[in-house]
Amino acid sequence: MALADPAGCTKGGEDNNPFPDIIELNVGGQVYITRHPTLVSVPGSLLWEMFTQKNVRSLARDSKGRFFVDRDGFLFRYILDFMRDRQLVLPEHFPERGRLQREAEYFMLPELVKLLAPKLSEQNSLGDDPCQSDPEEPSPGADAGRSLASAAPPSAAPGGAGGAEGRRAGFITIGYRGSYTLGRDSQTDAKFRRVARIMVCGKTSLAKEVFGDTLNESRDPDRPPERYTSRYYLKFTFLEQAFDKLADAGFHMVACNSTGTCAFAHEQTDDRIWTSYTEYVFYRE
Repeated sequence: MALADPAGCTKGGEDNNPFPDIIELNVGGQVYITRHPTLVSVPGSLLWEMFTQKNVRSLARDSKGRFFVDRDGFLFRYILDFMRDRQLVLPEHFPERGRLQREAEYFMLPELVKLLAPKLSEQNSLGDDPCQSDPEEPSPGADAGRSLASAAPPSAAPGGAGGAEGRRAGFITIGYRGSYTLGRDSQTDAKFRRVARIMVCGKTSLAKEVFGDTLNESRDPDRPPERYTSRYYLKFTFLEQAFDKLADAGFHMVACNSTGTCAFAHEQTDDRIWTSYTEYVFYRE
């Protein structure tokens, strides 16, 4: 008995097209469903090259048979939208413009790359970095801080000899949820589980400054630099690594708290699984 192709719901046409009309894609863990004509709508692009070839078996697939592309799954939605409409429509305060341009270059979409190219203003050339864009509602003293930073000598810039003086003050809170199992002898039989996720709370600009590429913004992608967020998390699960980055950026721990609850008790073995949530508050003057 023949099995249906898991990568599509409709077979190809009568022109010997080996691909189905409807195609499922797994891009960096994000699943997209689109039509084959959409993927080949831009001649010469990477997707056009992938889905016009005759040897379907040469393309990578995931465990469910979907065509797999090892790129940023969140940003691919804008790549796909552009291929549908030939227009670039981004959310307000979109902070990933530079990364999206890199994705457009990878997928060989020169028209989209041109639309994403930074436009330098007459006043300054800081528009190259999307994370440093000026917000519509700056915090009090933000304009004065930028003026002082631009007038300061190179030695006072962040990372220089006087880098600490040029950095903005603020709080960053690190939180994580962990669990551990206690048996009958609670003093000797404690089994700790790994930290599943390290949360980051604070001002967007400070979080990006400290953690850079290790900051996962997929849960709050459109947050402007001067706004606060509690939805970021880190791409690693080692608290010491987060503490090192905060220390390197001049932050010091000023407070911490932790809570613990018994989530489960086994009736036969008396083993108990405890769940704890801990927060560390860091401050930089």
